[in-house]
Amino acid sequence: FDLAFLRNFGVAENNIAVDTYEFASILLPTASRYNLGALCQQLEVPLDEAHRALEDARATGFLFFNLFERADQLPTNLVAALVRLSEPFDWGAYWPLQQILKQRVRQTFVDNVGNLQYGPVFHDDGNIFLPPLEPVDEKKSLNLDEVLSVLEYGGPFSQYFPNYEFRAEQQRMLEVVTLALSNSQHLMVEAGTGTGKSFAYLIPAAFWALQNKERVVISTNTINLQDQLINKDIPDLCKALDLDLRAVVLKGRSNYLCPRRLELMGKSRPPANVTEMRVFAKIMIWLLQNGKGDRNDINLHGPTERTVWSQLSADFEGCDFDDCPRILANGSCPYYQAHQTSQSAHILVINHALLLADIATGNRVLPHFDYLIADEAHHIEDASTNALSFSVSEVDIRIYLRELGSKRSGILHRVLNTTVPLVSPQQYATIDNLIQRCTDLAFRLENDFKNLFISFEEFLIEVRDGRPVGNYVQQVRIIPATRTQPSWTEIEIIWDQTSDTLNLLLNLLQQLHKEVSSIRKHYQQEMEEIFTSLGFIITSLSEIFQNVSQIILESQMDQIYWVENNPQSRSNLSLHLAPLHVGPLMQEHIWHKKESVILTSATLTANEDFDYIRNRLFADEADALVLGSPFDYENAALLYIVNDIPEPQNNNQYLRAIATAIVTTAASIGGNILVLFTSYAALRAVSDNITPILNKHNVQVFTQGQGASPNSLVESFRSTERSVLLGTRSFWEGVDIPGADLSCVMITKLPFDVPSDPIIAARSETYESPFGEYSLPEAILKFRQGFGRLIRTQTDRGIVVVLDRRVLTKQYGRAFIDSLPSCKKTVSSLADLPAIAARWLNL
Repeated sequence: FDLAFLRNFGVAENNIAVDTYEFASILLPTASRYNLGALCQQLEVPLDEAHRALEDARATGFLFFNLFERADQLPTNLVAALVRLSEPFDWGAYWPLQQILKQRVRQTFVDNVGNLQYGPVFHDDGNIFLPPLEPVDEKKSLNLDEVLSVLEYGGPFSQYFPNYEFRAEQQRMLEVVTLALSNSQHLMVEAGTGTGKSFAYLIPAAFWALQNKERVVISTNTINLQDQLINKDIPDLCKALDLDLRAVVLKGRSNYLCPRRLELMGKSRPPANVTEMRVFAKIMIWLLQNGKGDRNDINLHGPTERTVWSQLSADFEGCDFDDCPRILANGSCPYYQAHQTSQSAHILVINHALLLADIATGNRVLPHFDYLIADEAHHIEDASTNALSFSVSEVDIRIYLRELGSKRSGILHRVLNTTVPLVSPQQYATIDNLIQRCTDLAFRLENDFKNLFISFEEFLIEVRDGRPVGNYVQQVRIIPATRTQPSWTEIEIIWDQTSDTLNLLLNLLQQLHKEVSSIRKHYQQEMEEIFTSLGFIITSLSEIFQNVSQIILESQMDQIYWVENNPQSRSNLSLHLAPLHVGPLMQEHIWHKKESVILTSATLTANEDFDYIRNRLFADEADALVLGSPFDYENAALLYIVNDIPEPQNNNQYLRAIATAIVTTAASIGGNILVLFTSYAALRAVSDNITPILNKHNVQVFTQGQGASPNSLVESFRSTERSVLLGTRSFWEGVDIPGADLSCVMITKLPFDVPSDPIIAARSETYESPFGEYSLPEAILKFRQGFGRLIRTQTDRGIVVVLDRRVLTKQYGRAFIDSLPSCKKTVSSLADLPAIAARWLNL
């Protein structure tokens, strides 16, 4: 914007332009934000008056010099590789890197990009891979008195933790979890905020694992809780009790960088666009800064950067530990290191999605376990659904086919190049012929899929009667009635042709894979990478064939199918399938096969019973217990319900009222507000409205969806004295901001699921009363989670503002209020909110 403005006035028309965003994003790969204000704050660059042209220009200059000095510390071989790889692009970081390289022209350069040096991923003691855990032959029950003594006054915890407070609710949960493990029982425990449920299950889990050499798996929904368990709670537990306990986090493959794929991008398959170039540079510099290959530790801005990561992750490769040349050479694979370390762990911390992925793959993901504790258990159904779902877009197809390549690029090119000196002329001619036919079919297949997705677009146009899609996601369930529409016949005809092409290509690729396999027997080192990569492409294309066939032709009663058009997404149009129920899977593989399964959360009950969660997860065999919170909500929390705000269906008026509530309250209490939304569209609209206004009040606005990870946003919010944080889904729970850093939580809308969502619609149809039995209980659970963000310690004090007056005007509204802990309540106007909030907070 500024550059175009200057050039319109004839200033700097011929000057070289450097994009400080591009430069900063690769040099500061873990920064939460890359705008001028945030970068100046992080790098301690003076910026006295933001958004004043001269001050911004001066700060940008100082910022550039600071970044240039950082870039000048990079190894010459890396700078040279980045310059070489970015030459085809108009990339904002190219020129400064080129200047640095020119300064070093007399230095020797050896191109060893891709030879990454990883430090130990989880341990620094050099003893990464201990022997696998072997359970004792006869298990011994835990000594209940010994376990309970840990929390008693005068016990280990009271001696270790300053200001320790005994909590009866925590002691009771400790008791029932201990008995469940000892007696091989299943259990559900709802433990209110402040109970200390993490230690209530970690203490018996640790004793059980050490005493019986039995692995206990702890499954969570959020990375925040995983980090808390592995970096804080478990180390504290070990110190307090002097335990030699091995605890490890294991995540899904997509969270780990594949060194071999990164090396391929640096050498034989260079970045194809500016985004790939930026992500490649960012990752390389991140690794130099002691990055360990975990996606959660790097800032990937938006879906395009995350797509590039997915192509560099261990998930894309589908590799085999026994065959990977990287692992055979030096073990420098983050996923391999994490997986091997997990074999010897007493406590293995995972997420719910990985738990279900293990079930779906026949227990090939996790080491064997018989004891499971699932925290944030109200999310198991959603996480399971996501783990067992399938989606594909035209962009996905192009990515796979680009990876496959042709005689001149990709895997097929590498097969030709590598086999020339290894095989006879006759065998090489066979391989060359196969590759030529694969190349031709891949080209035809790309066109066939293009036509298929065009036919789906025409189908969606027919469904919406020709109206433009606008900026909103269009989701259309595929049900028996759908398949009778005229445009669906065209889809079936085109799929018939596409599937024939795909079948032919798969047959040829399998023949080529056999040829590669025969050569690999004699030249394993040369052919291993090609063999693995080709096998992965075959598996991926086969999965696409099976699932798309099911979506279009062979529907099953226990699956949900839909087509989706998302104008905001790079992939735009995509096909989906998901399981109708996960309860039967839970019953078969969890409840019936594990010795003890313990589900816990602050929110497992709706309408004061466990019926909803039992029904969804088939948890009929589990005992159940509700434990209240030890917090004094009557004196700590004010529930303020605005009674004159427009109804949500009056969208523009409603959003303006929300913006007014945020601005006036932030000005009154000085920020420290978390605002919870149910849609990104509403969040963005309100953010655009309030940000310039609050900046004038010296209040910074942090908005989800601008590239920073949720963790980074929370840390930025916590460390900024006057700030407002706007978030959706992931911020309704798992956010733990104790003390004065969070004084106000605003709930903009009751968190009902969108009824037209294909999964929600399909599952609703299985109930006689879908609203009361399904939609309402689910919304109440989410509402309780949002409320629970406010009071995190005994000394916290704050206000929860409900900006949806349906809690007053609808018959079901009372159920939301009754689900909350007993606290002070005020029903009043939007205009009264700022003053009442300030008075409640003693400001």
